[in-house]
Amino acid sequence: MSATVSFKVASAHGEQNVTLSYTRRGSGAPLLLLHGIGHHRQVWDPVLPALAAERDVIAVDLPGCGESPALPGGMAHDLSTMNTVLTALCETLEIERPHVAGNSLGGLLALDLARARLVRSVTALSPAGFWNEAERRYAFAVLMTMRQIARRMPLPVVERLARPAIGRTLLTSTIYARPGRRSPEAVIAETLALARAQGFSETLRSGRTVQFTDDIVGTPVTVAWGSRDRLLIPRQGVRAKGVIPGARLVRLPGCGHVPMNDDPALVARVVLDGSR
Repeated sequence: MSATVSFKVASAHGEQNVTLSYTRRGSGAPLLLLHGIGHHRQVWDPVLPALAAERDVIAVDLPGCGESPALPGGMAHDLSTMNTVLTALCETLEIERPHVAGNSLGGLLALDLARARLVRSVTALSPAGFWNEAERRYAFAVLMTMRQIARRMPLPVVERLARPAIGRTLLTSTIYARPGRRSPEAVIAETLALARAQGFSETLRSGRTVQFTDDIVGTPVTVAWGSRDRLLIPRQGVRAKGVIPGARLVRLPGCGHVPMNDDPALVARVVLDGSR
């Protein structure tokens, strides 16, 4: 089901009311799904049926993304605040220590939750935070360019481009290795999500100094990287393995930065195996 939930979160300016939108399907152990910056929860749709067959799946729109409004004034869209919000979400939904799978920013958030021992397991798909400075600058420049294009492009142009496979390639080849597999409707929706993401700029700004450098002990961690990731290049996966030696490092052949649509069966299997 799709739903919206509001709850109180402590902040430096007192308790604030936060609202998040989410989709919940399936039964079994709880599995929280977190998307990347400027995206929305529907990016998980290609793997949702397979995951929901074995898990109680909660796919959430992060603050300022998709249908979730930005955080109230005085609350930063940074790593600490975002995970405080996600912890409060789980408490509100009565989800105790879920498994978490995240992509890009969502992968970083998932790892940070594991670092605080708040989750049962983590599957991080091309997580942010394992870059060197040059790689970070490159990724941020690409993301800002994608955002500017999405904001400047009139909706009729987006709709016209999204119809043929070549147009979907032009719009999404930075994040998908097989953009022709994404439906026109999905490409239109995620282009609009990127253009309208209220938390995009502040979230990106807060990531300038982020570097994940802590080992995670006592929580199963899977790090998976698409072999054709053009945004966060695959060698960052090797770097992640060096930071978290106990992590299972999985290669996703032929997949891009957002692998769920490139190979849904493989990604679903990796997430399910990582959340045993």
